[in-house]
Amino acid sequence: MITTYLRPLLCCFAAGTAALFSAPTQALEASAWQTDTHSAVRLVAGGRRAADAFLRAGAEIQLGHGWKTYWRYPGDSGVPPRFDFAQSVNVKSVNLLWPAPHRYVDDGGNAIGYKDSVMFPLQVTPQDAAKPVTLRLKLEYAVCERLCLPAEAQAELLLPTELPAAASALEAAEGRVPKRSQLGDSAALGIRAVRREAHAGRDRVVVDIAAPGDEPVELFAEGPTPDWALPLPEPVAPAPAGLRRFAFDLDGLPPGAVARGAMLTLTLVAGRTALEVPVHLE
Repeated sequence: MITTYLRPLLCCFAAGTAALFSAPTQALEASAWQTDTHSAVRLVAGGRRAADAFLRAGAEIQLGHGWKTYWRYPGDSGVPPRFDFAQSVNVKSVNLLWPAPHRYVDDGGNAIGYKDSVMFPLQVTPQDAAKPVTLRLKLEYAVCERLCLPAEAQAELLLPTELPAAASALEAAEGRVPKRSQLGDSAALGIRAVRREAHAGRDRVVVDIAAPGDEPVELFAEGPTPDWALPLPEPVAPAPAGLRRFAFDLDGLPPGAVARGAMLTLTLVAGRTALEVPVHLE
């Protein structure tokens, strides 16, 4: 189950002392870094591609050596980052994309997240495409080494419409966002089959995947709502020829939830490639 000991700390972080934003006078490639003891945050511009109705941007977190932050589903401990763009100017919506995470084992169990640095791609749709867009971010997140600490940052950036030089780093982050795929896809990397079975007196889900060569593979499972806390899938044997098999118990369901018919999201990560596959549990 997800531990919640950090939630009160995040909530009490100077809620009544919202900073005043000042309007930037010109579009830049990135905002100034907002630094914390073990991390730093900034916004990065990506411009607009001809076929897109949105402007591209990124929220970047740099982490101190040995420190990590969390994915949207943090695993056994920690909390996911919370992004607030409500104070932006001429912004209709912001679509936040999540780069593929990794699994880390620490004193709190299995954590899912990022080390060193991570950039979250943003798709920013203006209210009026003919007017300037100022993106303003308030971010609450956790950074963890042996202990976990709450952190917060604020950043703002007047977004350019042309592609700045910093867009190359944003493109790399966009490339690490899992691509949507389907169950049974015959590509070299994919989830071939999912089944539910009884095992050792428990109900579990078994997942067969294909991955090229001997590349390390990570698999993550999410429920239909954030209050599901499914265990991390673990490799199991035997596996069908040419495939790898993972399994996880159907544990961590919220009160009153039913597994049958639930829509799970499976995220498969192999090196720098990742897939996201929706699965109905039958």
